[in-house]
Amino acid sequence: MTGEPDQTASARLKRAELASSLGAGLIGFALGMWAARHAADLAIFALAGGLVTHGWGMYDKHAIERRLGWREAPWMAALYWLCWFHLAGLTGTLLYRLAL
Repeated sequence: MTGEPDQTASARLKRAELASSLGAGLIGFALGMWAARHAADLAIFALAGGLVTHGWGMYDKHAIERRLGWREAPWMAALYWLCWFHLAGLTGTLLYRLAL
Protein backbone atom coordinates (compact mmCIF):
# COMPACT_ATOMS: atom_id res chain seq x y z
CA MET A 1 0.00 0.00 0.00
CA THR A 2 1.43 3.38 -0.99
CA GLY A 3 0.32 6.95 -0.57
CA GLU A 4 -1.04 8.62 2.52
CA PRO A 5 -0.95 6.52 5.70
CA ASP A 6 -4.14 5.57 7.46
CA GLN A 7 -4.76 6.89 10.98
CA THR A 8 -3.40 3.77 12.71
CA ALA A 9 -0.12 3.81 10.77
CA SER A 10 0.18 7.55 11.30
CA ALA A 11 -0.27 7.18 15.06
CA ARG A 12 2.25 4.30 15.18
CA LEU A 13 4.73 6.35 13.16
CA LYS A 14 4.40 9.27 15.58
CA ARG A 15 4.92 6.92 18.56
CA ALA A 16 8.00 5.42 16.90
CA GLU A 17 9.46 8.86 16.24
CA LEU A 18 8.71 9.91 19.80
CA ALA A 19 10.36 6.75 21.17
CA SER A 20 13.41 7.35 19.01
CA SER A 21 13.68 10.97 20.18
CA LEU A 22 13.18 9.96 23.80
CA GLY A 23 15.89 7.34 23.47
CA ALA A 24 18.31 9.83 21.93
CA GLY A 25 17.52 12.26 24.74
CA LEU A 26 18.18 9.58 27.34
CA ILE A 27 21.52 8.82 25.70
CA GLY A 28 22.51 12.49 25.99
CA PHE A 29 21.22 12.66 29.54
CA ALA A 30 23.18 9.52 30.44
CA LEU A 31 26.39 10.91 29.01
CA GLY A 32 25.87 14.07 31.07
CA MET A 33 25.30 12.04 34.21
CA TRP A 34 28.35 9.95 33.49
CA ALA A 35 30.44 13.10 33.53
CA ALA A 36 28.99 14.21 36.85
CA ARG A 37 30.77 12.52 39.73
CA HIS A 38 27.75 12.55 42.00
CA ALA A 39 25.49 10.69 39.52
CA ALA A 40 27.98 8.51 37.68
CA ASP A 41 26.63 5.31 39.24
CA LEU A 42 23.24 5.91 37.56
CA ALA A 43 24.60 6.61 34.09
CA ILE A 44 24.75 3.02 32.88
CA PHE A 45 21.04 2.50 33.56
CA ALA A 46 19.99 5.66 31.74
CA LEU A 47 22.34 4.87 28.86
CA ALA A 48 21.01 1.31 28.53
CA GLY A 49 17.43 2.60 28.58
CA GLY A 50 18.26 5.22 25.97
CA LEU A 51 19.97 2.72 23.68
CA VAL A 52 17.05 0.29 23.83
CA THR A 53 14.36 2.95 23.45
CA HIS A 54 16.10 4.80 20.61
CA GLY A 55 16.93 1.56 18.81
CA TRP A 56 13.36 0.27 19.06
CA GLY A 57 11.90 3.58 17.96
CA MET A 58 14.10 3.86 14.89
CA TYR A 59 13.54 0.23 13.94
CA ASP A 60 9.77 0.56 14.28
CA LYS A 61 9.69 3.85 12.36
CA HIS A 62 11.56 2.34 9.42
CA ALA A 63 9.46 -0.84 9.51
CA ILE A 64 6.27 1.24 9.32
CA GLU A 65 7.64 3.34 6.47
CA ARG A 66 8.65 0.20 4.53
CA ARG A 67 5.20 -1.33 5.06
CA LEU A 68 3.60 1.84 3.73
CA GLY A 69 5.81 1.69 0.65
CA TRP A 70 7.56 4.97 1.34
CA ARG A 71 10.83 5.36 -0.50
CA GLU A 72 13.91 6.24 1.48
CA ALA A 73 16.73 8.44 0.20
CA PRO A 74 20.07 6.58 0.04
CA TRP A 75 21.67 9.01 2.48
CA MET A 76 18.88 8.30 5.00
CA ALA A 77 19.56 4.57 4.78
CA ALA A 78 23.28 5.23 5.25
CA LEU A 79 22.63 7.34 8.37
CA TYR A 80 20.26 4.68 9.74
CA TRP A 81 22.89 1.96 9.47
CA LEU A 82 25.66 4.27 10.68
CA CYS A 83 23.61 4.92 13.81
CA TRP A 84 23.18 1.16 14.41
CA PHE A 85 26.94 0.71 13.90
CA HIS A 86 27.69 3.39 16.50
CA LEU A 87 25.16 1.97 18.96
CA ALA A 88 26.72 -1.48 18.59
CA GLY A 89 30.20 -0.02 19.11
CA LEU A 90 29.09 1.93 22.16
CA THR A 91 27.44 -1.15 23.63
CA GLY A 92 30.53 -3.26 22.96
CA THR A 93 32.81 -0.65 24.53
CA LEU A 94 30.63 -0.41 27.63
CA LEU A 95 30.46 -4.18 28.03
CA TYR A 96 34.23 -4.44 27.61
CA ARG A 97 34.88 -1.73 30.22
CA LEU A 98 32.42 -3.29 32.64
CA ALA A 99 34.23 -6.62 32.30
CA LEU A 100 37.58 -5.06 33.32
